[in-house]
Amino acid sequence: MEKKLKHKEDLRTLILEAAKKLFVQEGYEATSIRKIAKEIGFSPTTIYLYYKDKSDIVYALHQVGFGILRDRFFPLMAVENAFERLKALGKIYIHFALSNPEYYQVMFMMKEPLSFLTSKEENAAWIEGQYVIEFLRKTIIECQEMGYFKDMDSIAVAIQAWGAVHGLVSLHVTEHLYCIKDVFERNDTMEEMVYASFQVFVEMIARSK
Repeated sequence: MEKKLKHKEDLRTLILEAAKKLFVQEGYEATSIRKIAKEIGFSPTTIYLYYKDKSDIVYALHQVGFGILRDRFFPLMAVENAFERLKALGKIYIHFALSNPEYYQVMFMMKEPLSFLTSKEENAAWIEGQYVIEFLRKTIIECQEMGYFKDMDSIAVAIQAWGAVHGLVSLHVTEHLYCIKDVFERNDTMEEMVYASFQVFVEMIARSK
């Protein structure tokens, strides 16, 4: 029984990894169950034993990615200083994106996972993203208690903070930073440029107190 369960989990992982690769390289629309099956050397019928269609697969990837990100954020709950926690949230988010670019694209740069969620008959909540954004907002509120973001809407601040960091990592993931590097003749690596820009963002917040 244990061997059977492990085989099922291994095959499920194999399907997801192959699908993630194809979704990013070829696009969601161009990727079919048949292509995913060919990538892993199984028949399409085998994949249908685990997932009903490719929208089910992309949403499963979405869930796995958010699970990884949530686990990395979890230790930060022990950080008492809200501003230090906010900085750590940003750094961990960036590191996750740079080390898992394919997951990042599925989670934050493809519309299909959320399209799958909103197409369900029941009014399902975005549980995967809810924890992340609520943790960020809670941290923002605690930063406000320390004197940061005075008289600002905590939700708007959370969205702005998320958008700023998302913009940085998106420029990296899509390789747009390579163009910027050439234009300004920088010798930094792409990662160094992302972290340096994030540090500027942090210093702007610190000076606003």
